[in-house]
Amino acid sequence: MNHQFFQKYRIDRLTFGLFRNLMLMTTGGMVVVALIFGIGMWRTGSRFFEQVTAMFNVSQPAPEVDVRSLVVQQVRGASELTTAVFTMEAVVPTRQARTVAGYPIAETTLLYIAYGEVRAGVDLEELKPENVAIVDDTIQIQLPPPRILDSKIDVNRSQVYDYNRGFLGLGPDTAPQLQSLAQQETLQKILFNACNQGLLQEANTRSQLVVSQLLTTAGYKNVEVKTQPPQPETCM
Repeated sequence: MNHQFFQKYRIDRLTFGLFRNLMLMTTGGMVVVALIFGIGMWRTGSRFFEQVTAMFNVSQPAPEVDVRSLVVQQVRGASELTTAVFTMEAVVPTRQARTVAGYPIAETTLLYIAYGEVRAGVDLEELKPENVAIVDDTIQIQLPPPRILDSKIDVNRSQVYDYNRGFLGLGPDTAPQLQSLAQQETLQKILFNACNQGLLQEANTRSQLVVSQLLTTAGYKNVEVKTQPPQPETCM
């Protein structure tokens, strides 16, 4: 029992001595650093503080600008860029019959004169940084494919030219339905003609010109704008 007690007492004294030596070494190191600092101040005076300050004022690397993201932000500001508009006036006849026991007894006809408009261009919100490349001192940008941005009937300029319910007015009174049908048919006809007359190709050409001028105005000297062909489903 006494042997174990003295052995534990000896270990504790060794641990305490080791800890005391470490403390003395740490304190001595701090004294040496303080001494060096004091000697440096005494020998160099105010220059010592300048040297210390210079250690923390090392010139930092110049900030870098992601030119591609900057170009995308500038171009996206135009959002949907309408570069071509197709307008057309169409005369669309519609009709609906009234039947009794499967036999037509009268027919209502409506003749609608519609004025429609189709806008085409590129949606610049689809532009991404990977669509911009920098080759030497030239900025190359790949535009999204052109598409139909909007198609509508100008109801203020369109009108029902003729509405006839047939013999003795026995035809169904369906003017609103026939007018709506005429407008739908007009839109399809206008879209078909706009695609056949190269509206999307014209939108591509003008988009290329507009974006080139936009970037040149923003300060870029060498700009190359590339276009893409329209998607096949755009003009089905």
